[in-house]
Amino acid sequence: MEGLLSFLSSFPTLLHSGVVFGTVIMFGALGEILTQKSGNLNLGVPGVMYLGGIAGLAASFLYENVFCPGHGIEPVAWISVALSLVSCFVAAALGSLLYSFLTITLRTNQNVTGLTLTIFGSGVANFFGGSLNKLAGGVGQVSVKVASEAYRAFSFDLVATVDSWTERIGFGLGTLIFSYGFLTYVVLVIAVGLWFFLSKTRYGLSLRAVGENTATADAVGINVTKYKYLATCIGGGISGFGGLYYVMNYIKGTWENSGTIEGLGWLAVALVIFATWKPLRTIWGSYLFGVLYWMFFYVAGLTRSSQEIFKMLPYVVTLFVLIMVSLRKRREDQPPASLGLPYFREDR
Repeated sequence: MEGLLSFLSSFPTLLHSGVVFGTVIMFGALGEILTQKSGNLNLGVPGVMYLGGIAGLAASFLYENVFCPGHGIEPVAWISVALSLVSCFVAAALGSLLYSFLTITLRTNQNVTGLTLTIFGSGVANFFGGSLNKLAGGVGQVSVKVASEAYRAFSFDLVATVDSWTERIGFGLGTLIFSYGFLTYVVLVIAVGLWFFLSKTRYGLSLRAVGENTATADAVGINVTKYKYLATCIGGGISGFGGLYYVMNYIKGTWENSGTIEGLGWLAVALVIFATWKPLRTIWGSYLFGVLYWMFFYVAGLTRSSQEIFKMLPYVVTLFVLIMVSLRKRREDQPPASLGLPYFREDR
């Protein structure tokens, strides 16, 4: 009973950690949903997140620690943030462009190409991460303080005000809702925007048609190649923001070679299945994944092996959802019919 009360008292803190952790996964999942709606199965999400994270970090680092000191000027937060955002998106989109060229133009196997992109992205990121560490003076010395603080900034006045209104319920809603960096709220806008695009626009309908029946979409005049390239590259850029969020918000503007981004990338792929390819479901699904993943930290008396079992919970839940979806066979919960299948126009 005492353990249960202790867990309940720490639940707001767990939920806060789940939101931060889930935001990384949500970026990756939303980008992959857009990609898969075109019929492309890109298993290179971890690699794309790696590319986005290192590119954004390198851009801010070079601006704050090389360019500004070399010219005797103080770094400007919005410039550092803008450089990291643009660099992140471009690098992740270029990685996805490579995947698109191989799978759409050259028609290579999508599964193998995606896994290769993951290996390539992690290798490139850790190579340049090591170079940044060396340039900064040693492992753990990389710092982009100005950009990281800007990414993690929030309104203290708003947090304090809402906390004072809700103090009677035992925890502050202001801290729970408003104490995150701006990308935490941007991803929610992207989720709603992606839902609107796919469900309510002509271009979204055309993209879904490409993913469901590529030959039919081609026959009615939809430019299949253009839609596949754009969806995969833009989706990759969105996924890349997950890596940037992890670097700037989660580990506060440094670089680590722990493989965590890769693990989060695979969780993002699992979240796509959990959300049954629906952008709005990724919102609560990602936060649920975050809470399940970090629950071990707030449960007293767990052994190390028990902690690892708790870390498996998001994957176990995904397997359960996958089994339920397969048994129910509801068409709206199924993946795009042409997902992962190469398209040969001559076979139409």
